[in-house]
Amino acid sequence: MRMRSRALLVLLLCSLLACAANAEPSPDPTYKDCHPGDNAALLAVKAALGEAYHFASWTPDSPCCDWYDVTCDHFTGRVVGLAVFQDANLTGTIPSALAGLPHLQDLTLRHLPALSGPIPPAIGKLSNLSSLRISWTAVSGPVPSFLGALKKLTFLELSFNSLSGAIPASLGTISNLSGINLSRNRLTGAIPPMFLSKFADQVYLWLSHNNLTGPVPAGFASVNFAHLDLSRNDLTGDASGLLGRGKELQYIDLSRNAFDFDLSGVVLPEQLYFVDVSHNAIHGSIPAQVANLSNLQFFNVSYNRLCGPVPTGGTMARFDLYNFQHNKCLCGAPLPACKK
Repeated sequence: MRMRSRALLVLLLCSLLACAANAEPSPDPTYKDCHPGDNAALLAVKAALGEAYHFASWTPDSPCCDWYDVTCDHFTGRVVGLAVFQDANLTGTIPSALAGLPHLQDLTLRHLPALSGPIPPAIGKLSNLSSLRISWTAVSGPVPSFLGALKKLTFLELSFNSLSGAIPASLGTISNLSGINLSRNRLTGAIPPMFLSKFADQVYLWLSHNNLTGPVPAGFASVNFAHLDLSRNDLTGDASGLLGRGKELQYIDLSRNAFDFDLSGVVLPEQLYFVDVSHNAIHGSIPAQVANLSNLQFFNVSYNRLCGPVPTGGTMARFDLYNFQHNKCLCGAPLPACKK
């Protein structure tokens, strides 16, 4: 009986294995064909940009999820990423057909020097965007206020363009936005009073090389900046609130503005590795605490109205005359000795 039972068990196992071998394989969870609507929208983008050679792989006879520059979600087949970059021969304006990609999360148009015109309202309809990068182009016009409707946006880069006008206050209503780069444009006016004031997480902000005026918003003192670059504008007033004990600030560049405040009593965040406040009207003395900032790699206070001895010891040996020159009455190495 035992032998017969074993034989029946072997036959049963063999039968199960045979069935498994002959069964149809499980379907691949990844999609090879993107959504027809996304396919049509991409072909419309290609047509709007003059059927440029850059889009040679975008042909109806191949799955659009395999096209160059396109990223699809493996489970839904919807287009979630489009990154078009580094093509000096691609001409035209940003296509409104992009609005036909409702699941797009990441849009990059970068190093396209012949891409011109304004940012179209179609971009404001991409409600799933988490990252928008339009940089190193000839795109002009204002920074559109409708970008404030992109509530899932976490990073916005519009640098190295020809954008003009004021920074829209609507950008300050995007609660998840932690990185904004509007540097190297032609922006004017004041930084909006409530700009970024709602943020609790680390924030990265680049506004350099514009024509911004007025003071830094008072609300910036409560923003948890990790990286802040306001250099090369016409900003004025007291910017000392950007610094202080307990802040997580690592990089700050306030150079080439018209800031005017007393540096003497300012406490510098301990994590700082880059500080440039040169070419302003900052007065007082350099805090002795600077020498104790172990991460500090760059420190420039030149072209201000500072007085008193340059701190010694610690990290100060890393810095030379260039970092302290053209102040009112700074003294001590690497400057001339202080008078007794």
